[in-house]
This record gives sequence, C-alpha cells and structure tokens, in this order.
Amino acid sequence: MSPSLNSPRSRLAPQGSGSADDAVAEFEVLYRANVAAVTAYFARRSAEPQTVADLTADTFVQAITSFSTFDPRKGTPRTWVFGIARRIYAAHCEAHSQQRSRVERLAGRRELAPDEVGELIDRIDAERPGRALVTRLTTLPATDRAVVELVDLAGLQPKEAAQVLGVAPGTLRMRLMRARARLRTAASPDLAHGTDPASEPEVRP
Repeated sequence: MSPSLNSPRSRLAPQGSGSADDAVAEFEVLYRANVAAVTAYFARRSAEPQTVADLTADTFVQAITSFSTFDPRKGTPRTWVFGIARRIYAAHCEAHSQQRSRVERLAGRRELAPDEVGELIDRIDAERPGRALVTRLTTLPATDRAVVELVDLAGLQPKEAAQVLGVAPGTLRMRLMRARARLRTAASPDLAHGTDPASEPEVRP
C-alpha cells in the first residue's frame, strides 16, 4: 500500500506539471515503480523487518511531502527517489550512532502485521547476497562504494547514479570501473565465476 495521499494536493504538483490530480496519479506511478527497489536497498542494509519497513515508509513520506520540488528536467523519478533514500539512511545511521534511546527511536512507529513481517523476511532473505557484497564494499573508498551500490545493486543506470551522487557521468564510469577492478582483485573464488556484479567488465551509460 502506498503512503497516505491526504496531503494538500497543491503540495504534490511537481515542477512543470499540470493539475494536482495529475500529480497524485504521477506519485502513485512513481511509488509503484520504485517501492520494490527501495525496499531492497534497505534490505541490503538491515536484516530487521521493522527497520526496513520504517526506512522505506520514511523515504516515500519524504517523497510525497516534497513532490512539488521534483523537477523531471533534472533527472528521472528513480534518481530523485534514491537520493531521498540515501539521505534517509544517512540520517538513520547518524541517529543510531548517537545512541538515541530505544523509546525515542520506536516512538510513533506503526507495528507490522504478521503478513507484512513475512513478506519483508522473504525480501531480506533474497537480499542476503547483496548484504554480503555491501559488507565487502567497506574495503573501498566511500565514493567508489556508493557507485557500486547504486549501479550494481540498486540497478540504476550510470547516468542516473551520477545524478544521485552529483558527479559527471564520465567520472562515475571511471569510479565504477576502478571499484569493480578492486573487487575482482579481492574476490573469493566463488565470486570469480560471474556471480558478483564486480565481474562485469562493461559499463554502459
């Protein structure tokens, strides 16, 4: 189910769009097209269903409340949503590092229904190889790590990932090739047979 669409419709219209009704429909399309990828993005970072659900919900709540700032001339909807997801996760990590009280972290969150927990557990289990790769990526510089996460794990095109990270496409492609080469060098034997994204030699724009 998508986030609540009860916000004032005037706040939903993206830049250059038509009516607010059209904007609501556009957001529904954006949500349905990206919710699985965003959920997977967080499932690669946490094995806790409630955390994955909360971070995914926070991402789309932020998206719906700031939808009027989305400018399709500056990038694709997926680029915009993943930019939000990255900021949501960064804020989550910062809050965790500050060791906020458990009561404060859990305040106001919606408890998951059993079927939702089961679905998220399946998603988290499916992303287990991705979590393993995320762990290996810690050996890379932060800039290279982000490139591999967005292109090889999240499935963004290099041009989209470049927009998310605010770098030139050519710069991103160089970072991606460098990161893949480093991962190949450090790869274990079972990752040397095409089972790891780092083994992909080609970088397409």
